[in-house]
Parts: sequence; structure tokens; C-alpha cells
Amino acid sequence: MKLFQRRKENFACGHCGYKVIGNGYTDHCPKCLYSKHVDIHPGDRKQICQGLMRPIGVVQVHGEYIILYKCLNCNLVRRNKAAAEDDLEQIIIFS
Repeated sequence: MKLFQRRKENFACGHCGYKVIGNGYTDHCPKCLYSKHVDIHPGDRKQICQGLMRPIGVVQVHGEYIILYKCLNCNLVRRNKAAAEDDLEQIIIFS
């Protein structure tokens, strides 16, 4: 089993262009919630797909929002925790 690899990286959102300041756990845009399919295991940046991950839903687990994603390239479905800086209106839209 691979361990999480923390990487502090800034990036421009591939969907809306927002300039995201990474904190080492940032994996999606806080404005539109889109992500990018870059990891096989969290933080490894070894995924060759590189497709945009579209938010397709939000569920609540133990009081935390979990964003569901679907890759627009390979159709992989993944889930990830919402961050405190995420746009709450966007989370509600996908709920």
C-alpha cells in the first residue's frame, strides 16, 4: 500500500482558470470544484491520464462533505473531502 505524499503545489484550474494556492492537500479548485486526474495513489503524480475530473455529486459523511468526481477522459469515479476554502454554493449545487 502506498502512503500519501504531500505536495505543496500551486496550479491554474483546468476548467475555470482560477489560480489555486496549494497547501499540500489541495487537489481541486475551490471555486468550481473541478480536479485533475494526476495521481494513481494520493500525491504520487504518476497518472498518465491527466483528464479533468468533473464534480458529479456531493455526499455528507460524519458531518463532512465528500465530493464525487468523474474523469472526463477515462471515466474513473473518485471521491475526495471538500476543503474549508471550497465555495459552499458549489457544494450545495452538487448535493
